[in-house]
Amino acid sequence: MITLLTYPPAFGQFSGSPFCTKAAHLLKLSGQHWKREDTLDPRMMPYKKLPVIRAEDQLIGDSDMIRAFLESRGAAFDAGLSEMDKSTSRAFIRMAEEHIYFHIVLDRWGNDDIWPKVRETYFATIPKWIRGVVAHRIRKTLLSGMMVQGLGRFTPEQRLARLEPDLDAISTRLWQNKFLFGDRPTAADASVGPMLSASIASPGETLLSSRIKENAILMGYITRVEDMLD
Repeated sequence: MITLLTYPPAFGQFSGSPFCTKAAHLLKLSGQHWKREDTLDPRMMPYKKLPVIRAEDQLIGDSDMIRAFLESRGAAFDAGLSEMDKSTSRAFIRMAEEHIYFHIVLDRWGNDDIWPKVRETYFATIPKWIRGVVAHRIRKTLLSGMMVQGLGRFTPEQRLARLEPDLDAISTRLWQNKFLFGDRPTAADASVGPMLSASIASPGETLLSSRIKENAILMGYITRVEDMLD
């Protein structure tokens, strides 16, 4: 049995991290028997991040490496897709994980109205008398990194404008399909779906969450992907 080491549920989601939710979807699609184990402390994990799976007496970190491991065990996430679709799938995964994700980070960590709820959720295991100090230091470091990355320099309105083409691209793929590449979920859905779900699950309204909630195609897709874990 494979064990998924994941951040606990948060904000109504399978996990506080969309990458952990992605790993859960991959496990479900793979057909492997698995269970979850929650933790808020990834310091002893490979790369000091989650998700991680425990399988065959080894710890495998990083959601892409988890995918590769499951494929080595026979999982065929993109079975039936053409080489062109597989290329497009790769681009959609990177769009979700290397662009949309960082907007979620800024909505949660950079929004002063939302941050207190995020702090109390993410740092719940730290004693309250020191929680604020620890969380403030980590938040400051993360937001400095977002300035270096670039998105941290933009206003929420500017960030939403940068996201519009991404959301339009996803909506276009879904216009006649239940999932991104047809009537069954593939690896791209395991990435894109959790990112969109996390975008509307931040503990407070943001420009991004409001934009997605107004789009019936995206909301229907989010529901279908979330139902995959039931």
